[in-house]
Amino acid sequence: MDSTTSSTAQDFDFLIGHWKVSHRRLKERLLGCQDWEHFEGRCHMQPLLGGLGNVDDNTLELPSGPYRAVSLRTFDPVKRQWAIWWVDGRHPHSLEPPVIGGFEGGVGEFQCEDVLRGQPIRVRFLWTDVTPVSARWQQAFSADGGATWETNWVMDFERLAGDR
Repeated sequence: MDSTTSSTAQDFDFLIGHWKVSHRRLKERLLGCQDWEHFEGRCHMQPLLGGLGNVDDNTLELPSGPYRAVSLRTFDPVKRQWAIWWVDGRHPHSLEPPVIGGFEGGVGEFQCEDVLRGQPIRVRFLWTDVTPVSARWQQAFSADGGATWETNWVMDFERLAGDR
């Protein structure tokens, strides 16, 4: 991702509040799998750090059983970039590398280097289709440095009635 963005500390203000989340996730990643699992969830986001950060508390209703997770985001006003961490309640002492990036033209793009099954990969989060009552988040992995991407998780957010 280009290091120059028009990002601001208000980029994620659309997400403040309570959401119903419809998940669609590949069962296996970067193995040519076409088998998707579908499940529901909930999300509640609130600002932190005087607006330079935010956190959301997530409930994910996987077919194998529910779990909780947290997204933590912080904004660097000098670099005009966000860092996003995901904390999985099933593995609360494991913190993955943050994806870094920002918003440009209404699309948020965030990337990092990571490892999957012992192999280096690139991770990308995209925020698109943002409205006051809905948004879409997508995660994709690349095993070839970003030349090609496999989208492996899509979350469609719908603001809960009466929120905001």
